Amino acid sequence: MDSLEHQHTDLPALMAEMGRKARAAASVLAFTPAEPKRAALLAAADALDSRRKTILAANAEDMRAAETKGISKAFLDRLLLTDKRIDGMIEGLRTIAELPDPVGAVMSEWTRPNGLVISRVRTPLGVIGVIFESRPNVTADAGALTLKSGNAVILRGGSDSVHSSRAIHACLVDGLKSAGLPEACIQIVPTTDRAAVGEMLAGLGGNIDVIVPRGGKTLVARVQAEARVPVFAHLEGICHTYLDASADPQMAIDVTVNAKMRRTGVCGATETLLVHESLLPNVAKPVIEALIARGCEIRGDARIQALIPTALPATETDWHTEYEDAIISVKVVKDVGEAIAHINTYSSHHTEAIITEDLASVQRFFAEIDSAILLHNASTQFADGGEFGFGGEIGIATGKFHARGPVGVEQLTTFKYLVRGAGQTRP
Repeated sequence: MDSLEHQHTDLPALMAEMGRKARAAASVLAFTPAEPKRAALLAAADALDSRRKTILAANAEDMRAAETKGISKAFLDRLLLTDKRIDGMIEGLRTIAELPDPVGAVMSEWTRPNGLVISRVRTPLGVIGVIFESRPNVTADAGALTLKSGNAVILRGGSDSVHSSRAIHACLVDGLKSAGLPEACIQIVPTTDRAAVGEMLAGLGGNIDVIVPRGGKTLVARVQAEARVPVFAHLEGICHTYLDASADPQMAIDVTVNAKMRRTGVCGATETLLVHESLLPNVAKPVIEALIARGCEIRGDARIQALIPTALPATETDWHTEYEDAIISVKVVKDVGEAIAHINTYSSHHTEAIITEDLASVQRFFAEIDSAILLHNASTQFADGGEFGFGGEIGIATGKFHARGPVGVEQLTTFKYLVRGAGQTRP
């Protein structure tokens, strides 16, 4: 237990006070013009840049502790910060700062026969609780997106990234101060006590409007089971890439290797590769050999095992598995219909890709698969708010209510109706 935790023996009181402060800050943000929010984010980006050494030193402390626990390579990769990844956070903050302010934006407007003019306009959700595990960059992404969308946020990072997250949070607070905004707009829970998560899931006395979990299956399942407030969540990222009959051979190699191996621990990494039977062996074999050359373990069905002698047998469990590692399951299918059927059976409704030159196959793939993100001739690793032009994301939502796909500033708003009349009464 660190020194900060010693200061907070009454956890329920601490969390309740954070909730009250967040609600008060949200009330201020709801009426804050665009420019102070923009200025706060740009100042926070500058602070990240000037405090690189402090942030990297804090991250090194987290990495040392994680390595002594024997944590997996995929987890360590998610935890690691580098100059390049700090550059990414800075770019994300600056991109979000320059996005159009969503608050007050008119989504649609119409006039009724009786002369009433009705507008649907964006408004903040209020207070958002973000519970995340190893990725310290979520601190910057979540803080920036919630501020831009006019929401206050309470961040609860994992114990493994505690020092990194606190160092990043200090930069966000600097930005708030410089813009004259309440520091409580972006708060971070100052303890690694797991009971803090339970307090947030209970809603902090009605002061949290929505919870966003960002982490593994165990965390998300707990949040969905226990939360007394709405949840934006994805349970896991079982993503598929399908190589259709007309797939360009070189594109099939390039996209598949990137989709699996660019970063194996991200939720948009491909976990299952589906291959049209006509591609055996001329296309499928080079694709799989390229994966093997990058250190990927292959688990295949009978036809893949016959093609690739080193392939291990794929079991029913493999089709259900998010490996988060250099492992991929491979299955041969007879056509796009069988590929779609497999995906609809085993997918977590996160992200799926088709590699093909046949537009009819693309149309069917897009129409018949109900996942949050579908791609044609592109890597599943583009499942990312930054790549969508959102500047960042709090997570990828795979549910169907309110938010779906990358959760950016627009997804962190709701709406209200403004009705303008001229003395109309209802008969």
